[in-house]
Amino acid sequence: MENTLNTEVYFADPYASWQRGTNGLIREFYSKKYNFSGTTQDHLNKIVAKINNRPQKCLGYKTPNEVFLRELNECRT
Repeated sequence: MENTLNTEVYFADPYASWQRGTNGLIREFYSKKYNFSGTTQDHLNKIVAKINNRPQKCLGYKTPNEVFLRELNECRT
């Protein structure tokens, strides 16, 4: 997969939840014991959109989408 996508793949260490990025953000919407079997893809997409368009302190109060698009534009130039 790394060769096909020309990128590096990382795996979180066991019991190291801080290495898994959005887990805490997802927990704001769903409890740990939440059963996702009845959740639609549309509903999940709305949650992801909320997370990706909310300013983050760690990103200098920019949204993840803003940072991603800026990085993408820099790669293209």
